[in-house]
Amino acid sequence: MAFIDYYKILEVDKKATEAEIKKAYRKLARKYHPDLNPNDKEAEKKFKEINEANEVLSHAENRKKYDDYGENWQHAEEFEKSKQQRQYHENGQQGGFSGGGFSGGGDFSDFFESMFGGRASGGGGRRSGQFKGQDFNAELHLELKDVFTTHKRTLTINGKNIRITIPAGVENGQQIKISGMGGEGSSGGPKGDLYLTFTVANHTNFKLDKHNLYSTVDLDLYSALLGGEITADTFDGKVKLTVKPGTQNGTKVKLKGKGFPVYKKEGEFGDLYLTYQIQIPTNLSEKEKELFTELATLRKL
Repeated sequence: MAFIDYYKILEVDKKATEAEIKKAYRKLARKYHPDLNPNDKEAEKKFKEINEANEVLSHAENRKKYDDYGENWQHAEEFEKSKQQRQYHENGQQGGFSGGGFSGGGDFSDFFESMFGGRASGGGGRRSGQFKGQDFNAELHLELKDVFTTHKRTLTINGKNIRITIPAGVENGQQIKISGMGGEGSSGGPKGDLYLTFTVANHTNFKLDKHNLYSTVDLDLYSALLGGEITADTFDGKVKLTVKPGTQNGTKVKLKGKGFPVYKKEGEFGDLYLTYQIQIPTNLSEKEKELFTELATLRKL
């Protein structure tokens, strides 16, 4: 495996302080976090590299080994012991490391290949035999009203309670990855991940299309003819609307920013489209019929 420069990954100098490394890690982890980059394989890969680099460079002892031995830092102790044995042998003493013929100016990788029967993993990679834990898949059923605002939920996965934050605007069928919430790794390997799929049911009077909401508003005949002010429902409350005189059946009005929240974009909403549905009066009294007849006569003149 090719050597990976952890300092380059975290975009810091080799003389960076512990605080500078921590600051750089937090900045990059936020930028490439899977929740902010759904279905982005490159961001997912970058996020793993950032975490791996931080695990080494944020630990003083591991960082020193990495600075001294590069990609073979995990085998630093074995190398030091063998180096001491070799020096002991070269000084004419008994015992000493004779296998491999490693010299001080040689290549660390070649040395480790002969010593351990295979090349050491690059860039602080995991040792042979370590395996990532099993990934878990779960499905969370929600109502549309549940995902209108950001909120927290406690899930029980394989007997463990997991507290998660569900961002507003999560869509039906959307999947997010929660790192490290899967099965335990083997031989010291990392935990698996949790892939959570949302099933969002809509039992409201609003139709959702992307971030826009659509609904109908009943409008009485008299308001349609003469105009006036009515109250209409939005997803999160009521609003007053001014109706123009002579409004036709099927007329649409747009309420900007009264739609559904956009996922991971705080304060950004779609629009609400309302369609007027004029209600024709029924069970007219004799007086009403008389007046409508008079009105009809006037319209023909």
